[in-house]
Amino acid sequence: MWKVSLLVTTYNVRENLKVTLASIEQQDYPLIEVIMVDGQSNDGTLEVIREFAGRHEGEETNGTNCTVQWISEPDGGLYDAMNKAFRMCTGDLVAVCNDRLCRPDAVTKLVRAVEQGGEGCIGAHADLVYVEGEHVVRAWHMGEGRLSEGWLPGHPTLFLKREIYEKYGVYDTSYQCAADYEFMVRFLKEERNRLAYVPEVLVEMFYGGISNAGLHNYLVSFWEGCLALRRNGVRHPLLISIKRTLLVLRQFKA
Repeated sequence: MWKVSLLVTTYNVRENLKVTLASIEQQDYPLIEVIMVDGQSNDGTLEVIREFAGRHEGEETNGTNCTVQWISEPDGGLYDAMNKAFRMCTGDLVAVCNDRLCRPDAVTKLVRAVEQGGEGCIGAHADLVYVEGEHVVRAWHMGEGRLSEGWLPGHPTLFLKREIYEKYGVYDTSYQCAADYEFMVRFLKEERNRLAYVPEVLVEMFYGGISNAGLHNYLVSFWEGCLALRRNGVRHPLLISIKRTLLVLRQFKA
């Protein structure tokens, strides 16, 4: 059975973190490792982390559902924290989990999709929605597509084999908003790398992340997306970025 590492990065997100960790505890998959990297929060986030870790202390030796590692120290931002978390993890499949897994079998479904993905399958992804409280702001039904058409999977749903990180590297911290995008471009530009797709909403993403926080951040994300494509040798980066923007606009709910 594959071990799944869920990477949780935090900085002053106490209330959202409670939701994230509760959704992880509800998972029915029997071999999950939670890695939490905190940037020295001062809003009570650390207390939530300690309480969660305490509930699962000793589970590695007992062979039960969820083992935990965590640190709290200064970092260089979100992507630096994600890289730290990866270096700490030991799972066969790796996913960044800073939002809510909205079904108790979400991890199981994504693992099963990878297992059944066949030759060339490097991971799996699913649909997601962006939420503010109970309100759905955007619905991201990604399906399957091509990088040249502006398509990429929703990063918060992405489960990847560990070997992909080891082969292609971790997140490039020189990007302010689009390191996750550049990371995915790096391996999906090669057509032999395929992702299995689960056509269900498995993640509720907290609206207002780095690339969603206002016009300035969107423009930075757009520019960095073009840069990521160009640096990775993908033709027509501006056209692809425009197509990507049109796909994003279709996600918004009336």
